[in-house]
Amino acid sequence: MKKQIISAFIFLLILNVSLGSISAFSQTISSKEENSIRMMSYNIRNAKGLDNVTDYDRIANVILWAAPDIIGIQELDSVTGRSNGVDVLDLLSRKTLMYSTYAASIDYNGGKYGIGILSKEKPINVLKVPLPCNDEPRMLLIVELEDYYFGNTHFSLNAEDRMKAVDIIKSEVKKLDPNKPFFFVGDINDIPESDIVKSLMSEFVSLVPNNQYTSPADNPIKCIDYIFGYNGVESWSLLTDKGVINEKVASDHRPLFADIRIHSDKESVFRTKPYLQNPTGNGITISWLTNVPVHSWVEYGVDGNLDQKMELYVDGQMIVNNFHHKYRLENLIPGETYNYRVCSREIAVYEAYRKEFGEIAISDIYTFRLPKENETDFSAIVFNDLHQRRNLIDLFSDLIADNNYDFVVFNGDNIDDPRNEKQAVASLSYMNEKVRAESVPVFYVRGNHEIRNAYSIGLRDLLDYVGDKTYGSFNWGDTRFVILDCGEDKIDDTPVYYGFNDFSGLRKDQAHFLNKEINSSEFKQATKRILIHHIPVYGLGENAYNPSLDEWGYILKNADFNVSLHGHTHRFEYHPKGSVDNNFPVVIGGGNSVESATVTILEKEGNKMSLRVLNANGVELLKKSL
Repeated sequence: MKKQIISAFIFLLILNVSLGSISAFSQTISSKEENSIRMMSYNIRNAKGLDNVTDYDRIANVILWAAPDIIGIQELDSVTGRSNGVDVLDLLSRKTLMYSTYAASIDYNGGKYGIGILSKEKPINVLKVPLPCNDEPRMLLIVELEDYYFGNTHFSLNAEDRMKAVDIIKSEVKKLDPNKPFFFVGDINDIPESDIVKSLMSEFVSLVPNNQYTSPADNPIKCIDYIFGYNGVESWSLLTDKGVINEKVASDHRPLFADIRIHSDKESVFRTKPYLQNPTGNGITISWLTNVPVHSWVEYGVDGNLDQKMELYVDGQMIVNNFHHKYRLENLIPGETYNYRVCSREIAVYEAYRKEFGEIAISDIYTFRLPKENETDFSAIVFNDLHQRRNLIDLFSDLIADNNYDFVVFNGDNIDDPRNEKQAVASLSYMNEKVRAESVPVFYVRGNHEIRNAYSIGLRDLLDYVGDKTYGSFNWGDTRFVILDCGEDKIDDTPVYYGFNDFSGLRKDQAHFLNKEINSSEFKQATKRILIHHIPVYGLGENAYNPSLDEWGYILKNADFNVSLHGHTHRFEYHPKGSVDNNFPVVIGGGNSVESATVTILEKEGNKMSLRVLNANGVELLKKSL
């Protein structure tokens, strides 16, 4: 026991020593904003601190704590005798898990001495430019990343050399892609008031205030380290977080950092096409996602016009600087064909008293139409259990391409176990594009697989449920649709649910809803009535877990539906009325393989309604009049 206590004490002592150098500034750096880039510059004096101790871990800890995306480092040995053969930049690269790019300025002590860059993103290209020297040779190191260039340098102690270096940097930047921003950092060995820095500032802007001093580290009295941005390319913005880090010991210079945001080109602003949902109550919801924070609006109108505009406000404040966009257009005229497009203007900087904007992305113009109250004709497509199988949606979208369908229902287990937003958006967007959801509204019914995994609750950000519940009812013309949510396919206290579920309560709530619904005037006056839910109440088998039958069975026995549509079992089945104690025909769609998958086509013309079920090869498995 005593040995364990001593070992623990030694571990804590070592941990305290290793973190001691960064504790002084641990409260001065905030977390980097989303979609931003943190740049850093640090003259590390080859990791020799003001305490005359060479400590690579200490330098690495400073970098890790500041968490830059890219950093220019000056005064670096590479396998010199002075550094006992250590490749310092490579060592820091492994400790910080960043890519390393080195540029040697001189041969020194059996190795090299120069500058380097560490970056989280692997550089596309590298450029090394010698700078003038009357004494010690110097270098300009430039790496090209996907969205920007980043340079690093360490100017000479000779003023004439420094001025010539400025001219070379100005010349080199003009050789680069004029559409990409260029930033460079370094130890300029001159103060802001000098002719050298003034000459630089004619084409560059200093991103860290020049009154924040960097040298010497223990008691800085001058600014000689800088982060510059080239003002010849305007597609970037400086954010609030920037400054000199209060590190007093690890080197003879203090590090400095600046956060910037590179503007997106308009072609990259949209993450998804717009998609239509919830076309109920003379309204419709238009949703889309962007890759960057934006100010968005919808332009729409009839007769080919876009003369109406909608922006979103909550409590008097416009909803902006976001990535998810869900706009509900209300008081639309049934039967009218509407044109619309969505617009998103990038917000590059959103601060209390400063806003900066990028380009405006404008979608194509699309159309949609809501049915009249007593309209009789429509065509609807129903999918189930696609389980994110893109080959299936490809096959079925080809099969239904000639069908002029009015809306689409995804009846559960289509977005499979959503673990994060990226996965869910990729699946949702692919399905939406395949069924033309920018012009044809879609309904997403929740299956048991949409309920599982970390992002299951997050689906509410992407979907717009009827009445803001996962169950509800609506009319398409004179036809009534009722959607239910069966929840999970096992009891709530099943161990793998960890006590997070209460679908028993949800089913009880729906029993009240369902009883009220079938007694409503909207239900009774409809010419046809369609029930949709993922897990069948009828046709599961005697030994199957079927709590929905217990909760809803007595209500459904008296419900006058023309048909009910389901999935879940991965076996296509048709149960005529009365065959499994059912009060209406039951159709259960197929599974998630080419061999078992099906699509259901529901069509109504006048008072006649028909239903067809096709397999993935287009073979008609069922055709019924309802």
